[in-house]
Amino acid sequence: MTKTFTPAEVANHKTPEDGQYIIIDSGVYDITNFIDEHPGGSRILKRVIGKDASKQFWKYHSENVLKKYGERLKVGEVKDAAKL
Repeated sequence: MTKTFTPAEVANHKTPEDGQYIIIDSGVYDITNFIDEHPGGSRILKRVIGKDASKQFWKYHSENVLKKYGERLKVGEVKDAAKL
């Protein structure tokens, strides 16, 4: 069963100890262990931790990127589509 989060719950996941979560579309992704692997550098990801990063993600990535990494990083779905 997929875990569900509210945007506020995702916003509470901003530290490595609690997990560093982002939202892309309705998916919630834990990027804690991916930050240092990110080809664009960690700084860009750190700006969107705890937030809906959909707009920034789709600006620079194709669907293939989400297919490649998404399954490994996805921890759930967001209940409310409201933007943070």
